[in-house]
Amino acid sequence: MCEWGVVVRMDITLRDVRDDDLDVFFRQGADVEANRMAAFTSEDPSDRGRFDAHWARVRADRAVVLRSVVGPDGELLGHVAVYGPPEEREVTYWFGRECWGRGVATAALRALLAEVVHRPLYARVAADNAGSVRVLGKCGFVVTGRDKDFAYGRGEEIEELILKLDR
Repeated sequence: MCEWGVVVRMDITLRDVRDDDLDVFFRQGADVEANRMAAFTSEDPSDRGRFDAHWARVRADRAVVLRSVVGPDGELLGHVAVYGPPEEREVTYWFGRECWGRGVATAALRALLAEVVHRPLYARVAADNAGSVRVLGKCGFVVTGRDKDFAYGRGEEIEELILKLDR
């Protein structure tokens, strides 16, 4: 996955999530370093039962726009989604650490934003997660506020940025 080197233009495809994608998502979501970076994660990312229950709920919710992200060689890279009530729709994404810094998240989020035309959209990110802040900025999100919340990925309360996309 993501072994083709540094990418200026990323060829990715978004598709519906398949049952067999979940094993990759679980493995990615259980990565300790990824959880530390993302910060706002599930309470116990190693609990497969909770993971499966969560994904069953998300996949059954027709209001959620959920896509698997597939790379140029057909490899599953991660997922992107939009969820929440109409006035508070929020984006989220997760990719394997091997994809970080290679343009994957930016390309995937741009593709999702082309599909989901509803605005405004929001995002929340750990204030010190420079990679995600950069991805969201490249996609047109601007910081509109700050908050503090408990982050399971770090086991403490941390600062988060609230971002908004109007256009």
